[in-house]
Amino acid sequence: MSNKYKKRPEVLSPAGTLEKLKVAVDYGADAVFVGGQAYGLRSRAGNFSMEEMQEGIDYAHARGAKVYVAANMVTHEGNEIGAGQWFRELRDRGLDAVIVSDPALIVICATEAPGLEIHLSTQASSTNFETFEFWKEMGLTRVVLAREVTMDELAEIRKRTNVEIEAFVHGAMCISYSGRCVLSNHMSHRDANRGGCSQSCRWKYDLYDMPFGTERKSLKGEIPEEYSMSAVDMCMLENLPDLIENGVDSLKIEGRMKSIHYVSTVTNCYKAAVDAYMESPEKFYAIKDDLIDELWKVAQRELATGFYYHTPTENEQLFGARRKIPQYKFVGEVVSFDSDTMRATIRQRNVILEGDRVEFYGPGFRHFETTIQDLQDAEGNPIERAASPMELLRITLPRAVKPGDMIRACKEGLVNLYQQDGRSKTVRA
Repeated sequence: MSNKYKKRPEVLSPAGTLEKLKVAVDYGADAVFVGGQAYGLRSRAGNFSMEEMQEGIDYAHARGAKVYVAANMVTHEGNEIGAGQWFRELRDRGLDAVIVSDPALIVICATEAPGLEIHLSTQASSTNFETFEFWKEMGLTRVVLAREVTMDELAEIRKRTNVEIEAFVHGAMCISYSGRCVLSNHMSHRDANRGGCSQSCRWKYDLYDMPFGTERKSLKGEIPEEYSMSAVDMCMLENLPDLIENGVDSLKIEGRMKSIHYVSTVTNCYKAAVDAYMESPEKFYAIKDDLIDELWKVAQRELATGFYYHTPTENEQLFGARRKIPQYKFVGEVVSFDSDTMRATIRQRNVILEGDRVEFYGPGFRHFETTIQDLQDAEGNPIERAASPMELLRITLPRAVKPGDMIRACKEGLVNLYQQDGRSKTVRA
């Protein structure tokens, strides 16, 4: 494989809240993308106020990371009012770029907030180099590939344009072309292209037998699963070399509405993968399987490679029994650690029991397993069970940890599912 284009790509992580932004940066993101309180497509993602935006930008820049704001809605008449002032304020606060799809917003940003870098959203369905060149002439510096682009098409685009390429590598796939869907509008009167998608494709639907002249008959219970349109998630970690060798500038992780457990784990994995491959392919392949195992410690759908290598089939859709499920649950994070007493103060995120088997992990792919010992409440009283969310607790540890390290509990009695002879089979983990 040629290394003509080989350079270190940016790891771009989702940040639905200020807390997630800080976690993503701490766990290795070179850049994060967030939503403001206008013009984005995630109305329920805990979008940033201008004050939070400033704090996030300052936090990221102090650690060498960039911040982009998604302003990728499709504007209807009147939606664009005030956009110029909004873009100018983002520019003046030091934002690195906005991600836009609507030509109206692109023109407003370019003319009323000169100097603010503009990236083209995946919503604009860019699938060929001529489109890249068009947007380059309009002053844009980066294009986010449509998720329908194949690896061969990506390679051809890279050969014929010098516009920066941002490509999705991990997270949810949309059932509609580049996310331009009106199913949510029809089913729930929520506009998917103006921030209100209700993810109607993820719902379960009934199937009916409707012979002419007789009553319809529900087939519920006669089919293995009621999902009709729900796609599995994308994962390109194993195929990272193809993306790097074909000159992708930014590796985009989807998931502004995901948890800090998800953001920290996935960012950690892709950061480690990129660092390893840039050092040597051999080092990447030596840790690849461990990275895949790590990804499966967070809640997500089954994983596939999207459109990069073939058109998705029924194997890239959710139905029937799950073939693989995560084996851990997120239970807490480290607030502080006293090296003299080897006691950590942790903030609880899920039920913690004395004697639980847990794994601590942190930036740079630090891991170790232990059991919860000497569990105490914030006042130092011994307890057997902590069930109140965000409660501060104290525990004794055999090894040092750092503030911001995360804690997972290893689930017991987990059932893994896989297909055998067309039927699901369960195996006790």
